[in-house]
Amino acid sequence: MVDVPSSPIFESVTVSATSGGASGTVLFTVPSNHDATVEFLTITNGASSSQTVTIEIYKNVGTAYKNLYKATTVAGNTVAKVLDADRLHLSVGDKIVCSKNGGTIDISMSGRLYYNPNR
Repeated sequence: MVDVPSSPIFESVTVSATSGGASGTVLFTVPSNHDATVEFLTITNGASSSQTVTIEIYKNVGTAYKNLYKATTVAGNTVAKVLDADRLHLSVGDKIVCSKNGGTIDISMSGRLYYNPNR
């Protein structure tokens, strides 16, 4: 078994997009020659009212957007965990894309990048 070097990642973004897909706010893109595992993904609604949030995964192979968290209401002044104890595995060029209907929405993630020279 080959020991694959890895490094921690953390990304956070204030969502500005009000529509998803190619128009969405990009939280993270897996860089060239890497794979990634997302271990933590959370939504913070800083507004006093409920807001609707969508998180999509853009798959570089097949070039398609897939819903991970579709038009889900997040109560005002709360945090919503998206993955809990699950993990999300992404390949080179894959993206996490976010959109909202209003308010102040921040989305944060952490995980690990794995160097893969064959990508």
